Amino acid sequence: MADADDVRRLATALPQVVEIDSDGFDFRVGGKGFIWSYPERQPGRPRVIRTDIAVLYVGDEAEKQALLLGEPDLFFTTPSYDGLPLVMLRLERVDVDRLAELVTDAWRMRAPDGVDQLPA
Repeated sequence: MADADDVRRLATALPQVVEIDSDGFDFRVGGKGFIWSYPERQPGRPRVIRTDIAVLYVGDEAEKQALLLGEPDLFFTTPSYDGLPLVMLRLERVDVDRLAELVTDAWRMRAPDGVDQLPA
């Protein structure tokens, strides 16, 4: 299925995307993040950057809940993301076509006005 290389290939193909230097991947458009590696935190242990899990911008709480409830095998969240329009995506469980759709949708929601938009 998908992996960090697929995320990188799909994200960098979009207009005005910048990759931020990190231990994993971190992509922004107009200074706003839309997909990045999951920084897993466990009590009493150092943070681990998980490149097999992506944090994905989804726009709002309704979309977040729809993804979490509709596709729990792909998406999850943690208490530290409560109230934020973000979900975690298990890359090994998503196919590349679906990943392309998710990355493009996240980019569209974060791209500022004036950025060349892709066709709908």
